[in-house]
Amino acid sequence: MITMRKMNVAIVGATGAVGTQMIKMLEDSSLPLGVVKFLASKRSAGKQLSFKGEPQTIEELVADSFEGIDLALFSAGGGISAKFAPEAVKRGAVVVDNTSHFRMDPEVPLVVPEVNPEALREHHGIIANPNCSTIQMMVALEPIRQVFGLKRVIVSTYQAVSGAGNQAVEELKQQTRDYLAEKPVSEWTADILPSGGDKKHYPLAFNALPQIDVFTDAGYTNEEWKMINETKKIMADDGIKVSATCVRIPVITGHSESVYIETEKTATVEEIKALIAKAPGAVLEDDPSQQIYPQALNSVGKKETFVGRIRKDPDEEKGVHLWVVSDNLLKGAAWNSLQIAETMYAMGLFE
Repeated sequence: MITMRKMNVAIVGATGAVGTQMIKMLEDSSLPLGVVKFLASKRSAGKQLSFKGEPQTIEELVADSFEGIDLALFSAGGGISAKFAPEAVKRGAVVVDNTSHFRMDPEVPLVVPEVNPEALREHHGIIANPNCSTIQMMVALEPIRQVFGLKRVIVSTYQAVSGAGNQAVEELKQQTRDYLAEKPVSEWTADILPSGGDKKHYPLAFNALPQIDVFTDAGYTNEEWKMINETKKIMADDGIKVSATCVRIPVITGHSESVYIETEKTATVEEIKALIAKAPGAVLEDDPSQQIYPQALNSVGKKETFVGRIRKDPDEEKGVHLWVVSDNLLKGAAWNSLQIAETMYAMGLFE
């Protein structure tokens, strides 16, 4: 380690689904911790959370909350990040933002530590954490791209409801209870999905919703454009062709993805498996003869990205299919954010 001093850390949005996981990740972090603050809305201020077995009082988020803070981990919505991240930077903190607000800002690095850690050297106080679905796909594809190149990516996601927040999880649970009680669907409550900001809402229990976020240009949702644009930014290659279809399914935690790629150079399945097996942050789970493949349920609570079902396309010589799974609240959010901070610390980027 180049830097040895204690790090004062603030978690913004400490009571949310991702904030709760950030606290758990921070408890086991390699960072030398000094002061740790939990920040949230005025409504949550005064309540207590546990940190390393000790109660800690939540403070109301205000601009002066960041005095003396070295690292601020944000996960409280884009509007909060827009307002308070610059205030944190102004007071000397480095911000790792888990919202979409800064991701496509050309002045803000968008980082998956296994893929583009050197981008951290270009930060101006704020680093963006990519979309959860993008992160796990990058972990799986970067080792392939490094050796065989990458021309095209077509991804279909099967995303867990926890990505929409705690209220969406509770709504899914209630819909499931209603289904098991044989209540007609017309009596179920559906106020959140597929997008809280859209006109109509549909139940997710025993369903699949091919909409995450609102629809925008050319029939794609914001979530799909995030995957498309973020992939190109992280890999620093606008020439890669990327398309996405994002679907919400009734799984609590763990995003799954069916990914089709076309490489620049022909690769065998064995070569790709070997690359995945030794790639940082990736775990190969691929033995069809024994029905071994990644499953969302098995990914919960784990930091790694799991890759399997690797097979050649039957009609395209350079086409390959993969199945990619990860805990969307950990590698897809909380862990990647903290991993960015740990990587910066190891690189001596905290002044």
